[in-house]
Amino acid sequence: MDKNQAVGLLLMSLLLAAYFWFFSGNPEQQVQQPEQAQTELTEDSTTTTAPEETQLSEEDDSLRRQRMSSRYGNFAAATEGTEAETVLENELVKVTLSNKGGSINRVQLKNYTTWDDKPLYLVTPESSKMSMVMNQNGRQIDLRDLYFEPTEVDSLQNGIAYVLNTGDGKTITQVYSLQEDGYVINYSLMGEGAAALGTSPLQISWMDELGRYERRIEESRQKMKVNYYTAEGDFEDFGENVVDDEVSEMLDEPVKWIGLKQKFFTSAIIAEKAFAPGTQVDLSIPSSNDVVKTAEVKLTYPADQLNAPVNFDFYYGPNNYQVLKKVTDGFSENVDLGWGIISWFNKFLIIPIFQFLENYIGSYGIIIIILVVIIKILLLPLSYKSYISMAKTKVLKPELDELKEKYGDDMQKQQQEQMKLYQKVGINPISGCIPMLLQLPILLAMFNFFPNSIELRQEPFLWANDLSTYDALIQLPFDIPMFGSHLSLFALLMTASTLLYTYTNQQMSTVQGPMKNIGYIMPVVFFFVLNSFAAGLTFYYFVSNVVTMIQQPLIRKFVDDDKIRAILEENKRKAGTKKKSGFQARLEDAMKKAEETRRQQQDDKKKRKR
Repeated sequence: MDKNQAVGLLLMSLLLAAYFWFFSGNPEQQVQQPEQAQTELTEDSTTTTAPEETQLSEEDDSLRRQRMSSRYGNFAAATEGTEAETVLENELVKVTLSNKGGSINRVQLKNYTTWDDKPLYLVTPESSKMSMVMNQNGRQIDLRDLYFEPTEVDSLQNGIAYVLNTGDGKTITQVYSLQEDGYVINYSLMGEGAAALGTSPLQISWMDELGRYERRIEESRQKMKVNYYTAEGDFEDFGENVVDDEVSEMLDEPVKWIGLKQKFFTSAIIAEKAFAPGTQVDLSIPSSNDVVKTAEVKLTYPADQLNAPVNFDFYYGPNNYQVLKKVTDGFSENVDLGWGIISWFNKFLIIPIFQFLENYIGSYGIIIIILVVIIKILLLPLSYKSYISMAKTKVLKPELDELKEKYGDDMQKQQQEQMKLYQKVGINPISGCIPMLLQLPILLAMFNFFPNSIELRQEPFLWANDLSTYDALIQLPFDIPMFGSHLSLFALLMTASTLLYTYTNQQMSTVQGPMKNIGYIMPVVFFFVLNSFAAGLTFYYFVSNVVTMIQQPLIRKFVDDDKIRAILEENKRKAGTKKKSGFQARLEDAMKKAEETRRQQQDDKKKRKR
């Protein structure tokens, strides 16, 4: 190794020794320093940020309290609380109340289910909301925003009171009680202290998304309407058959009660006195098939009546005539039983008979059959008179055929000679129609009774699963206007039996020409109309036709055609000395004038041709 290599090696050794001594240091100290620094940073961060967050939270809470105090005044403390529910129920209905707002949260009808067999709720927190807004020192206070204290009331067996103490010597109390055997919820709102309920009218806003309880959403929307009863005692309604539009109505007179009526159920608010004029109602059609219609009702309770307890009743229940007529004046009108004499037949004849049979017979199909037999027996005198009239025209058929052959296509002359013949033998041409007209109110009464009878809801019979709606024998893959997308077997049987009955009657009738064909056209028209109606209705008409066809041969056994002919011949012999009735005289004069008019028109045509 030469001198230069030795010097280079020595220098390198010195440099390496200096490097390790200078840069290595104490290993434990180098590891602990970063941890200590991180710990100090964390401690510094905690000690510096915690006071700021606490300060911000306190400021937010203070600002919130200031806002609530500004908006609610003495009621601000009542905007905070814990919601608790109370249940009132009887054998028919279960009502769930909440201390938040002292409001009705849910109403379940215990004896009914929806079309898809689910519990039936007329009120849920999601579907129905009712606010009551009072004016307190210029502030609009909604009672539904406040938490009340639930309190039991010794005098109420099935009730609860909700009390709110405003802290300024005033209290507001809401009391609910459920009737023992009904669907009515009694409600009372009262205040203690000067102007506890405010000095302005109480504003009530009721929003309800009416649930779908029946299978056919289209029919449910057609049937849903708003019914109301004025302080003057008038029943009014609107909104029926509105299925694809919005409708609004302003009620300009005081209203005693107002109800949201569906096909089989009604929700209503009933005032002890009356709501002020100016009630606003809005109906709209939602896009969801789970909601029939959306209704919003805005009511006003007069300020001059707030010093005394404000008493309402709420009705949430079925459209059962016997139940509704006990609620309040005019409330039974929520069941559509027709108008005038038709409703009388339903109220005083059909419903009493139907309910009597319900007490002893469990099958509603059998009840309908027995109802038909009872009605036919009551109408037997009219049916007999109608048959006698047809028998008389049958006896005269040879003479009437001679007139037809003699006068050919001259229908007017032929009718004149027929009237002369009727006059001679003593036949009133409309006597056969009168018994049929007298039976028409009962026929129309059934048309209103069966589709609106909640007793038939979800009641099966034979192949029909529900007598309150149509029985679908065949479901079509398309929809036919006025007919639907199904084929009802009861409607088909009704039509077939009507055509057969018409055919048998035509054998005894002297009606000729187009009028004779109408008897066959009308049953087909009714088949298209009634195909989507309640199976109970079409089954009633079918059974009625069958009973009538059985009844006629029985009546025929008591009718002697030879005796009728002898009576007619005797009347013809006496015709020369018998004075014309006023009706016959007027009818002859009318026919003579018609004949003169016809001849005058023919003469005018001949003159114009010349």
